[in-house]
Amino acid sequence: MSAPKFTTLGCRLNAYETEAMKALADEAGVGDAVVVNTCAVTAEAVRKARQEIRRLRRENPDARVIVTGCAAQIDPDSFSAMAEVDAVIGNTEKMAPETWAGLRADFIGETERVQVNDIMSVNETAGHLIDGFGTRSRAYVQVQNGCDHRCTFCIIPYGRGNSRSVPAGVVVDQVKRLVQKGYNEVVLTGVDLTSWGADLPGTPRLGDLVMRLLKLTDVPRLRISSIDSIEADENLMQAIATEPRLMPHLHLSLQHGDDLILKRMKRRHLRDDAIAFTEEARRLRPDITFGADIIAGFPTETEAHFENSLKLVEDCNLTWLHVFPYSSRPGTPAAKIPSKVDGNTIKARAARLRAAGAAAVERHLAAQQGATHRILMEAPDMGRTEQFTEVTLTTPRTEGEIITATITGRDGQRLVA
Repeated sequence: MSAPKFTTLGCRLNAYETEAMKALADEAGVGDAVVVNTCAVTAEAVRKARQEIRRLRRENPDARVIVTGCAAQIDPDSFSAMAEVDAVIGNTEKMAPETWAGLRADFIGETERVQVNDIMSVNETAGHLIDGFGTRSRAYVQVQNGCDHRCTFCIIPYGRGNSRSVPAGVVVDQVKRLVQKGYNEVVLTGVDLTSWGADLPGTPRLGDLVMRLLKLTDVPRLRISSIDSIEADENLMQAIATEPRLMPHLHLSLQHGDDLILKRMKRRHLRDDAIAFTEEARRLRPDITFGADIIAGFPTETEAHFENSLKLVEDCNLTWLHVFPYSSRPGTPAAKIPSKVDGNTIKARAARLRAAGAAAVERHLAAQQGATHRILMEAPDMGRTEQFTEVTLTTPRTEGEIITATITGRDGQRLVA
């Protein structure tokens, strides 16, 4: 009996959960199976999930195909209707040992083909299942899952449920173990990271967790994944200002640069809020860099609206852009908004945003010439600065170590040191 094969689509949280599923499947003795952990962030992501399922079935004709993840959680019936699929399990069920015990080779006829329950009824997250995952240099730790907000374009709360937090003590213990294993960088991850703590006693904030981790562990580098800047709390800003072990790089969930579109998206910030946050963070930590998610072509977006997004790249001094051409998702309020933007216009606007992002990266790389950086090695010849910029090393170094080097040039999207 061969070990199951896993394919992960989508976000870091999915990748984290795939590692947990591997351990659960191994413990339960599941074999001869292909597991697809799907994403549902866009219609294109769902299309790719179906394409991947069909490809894996062709390549593994004798294996059982098990589908899970956000797309399976949101629309289990359509996946169970696929001839290639043997079982569909939900986002909660995939983290349960009993689910995998029922998916052993002898499960046919004894286990429900579709195991997907109401995600909105879940009030805990299984962040304790594994001690992070990643390369030998960097580990990711899930501290939060789900989202209480209902942005009009987003289907993810229906795949992930409401916000749930991993208690601070559990996170501290995890990070301590990771440090003992030799990890030099830990990344905190979640669906809506800045909502961490709202469901815990005393309603602590993300900044409280960050300060606690820096105080109680010896983690050399602590990194935060995507945050909602409007929810940044006082302790988080203090950590940005005073804690050199908190990395000076934040990825911001901005989505747009025009106030009217932001309101139609049901975002909780306005354009000036985003600009004010980046200015304040840069005042506190001058070397900080920002990434951002921006959507092009949201319904009713005019050229003037779009220009405000384009100008936001410069106004917030953004460096790393994730550009999403708007994709209508059935079941979201935005799907019902009239005045859809033409598909070709959406593609053209997304291309212009990506060009602005590429120009921002060029400016950032050019400014690093001659600078000295502390670099975490991810491979013998490649590492990342504290601002998450890739660096090629002319002399091989040990993977996982942190070195100090001077930037001597650049090679495409990478610096050279």
